[in-house]
Amino acid sequence: MKAINKLVTLLFVFATLIMNAQPPDPGGGGVVGPGAPSSPIDMYVYALGVVAVMFIVFFTKRYKDQKI
Repeated sequence: MKAINKLVTLLFVFATLIMNAQPPDPGGGGVVGPGAPSSPIDMYVYALGVVAVMFIVFFTKRYKDQKI
């Protein structure tokens, strides 16, 4: 079982390393004005970070309550 966990972890790490975002269009991105966010997720980075920390705390407490 430990070998399977290690292989799955290696698979995810390797898959993450080889993934790339789409390169930008040559000559600009079209009608995006100055100061406009390049993608909508840019506006919510802090909120997503807070939600991630809340999930970590929630599942950590839940895991400790089960005492596996």
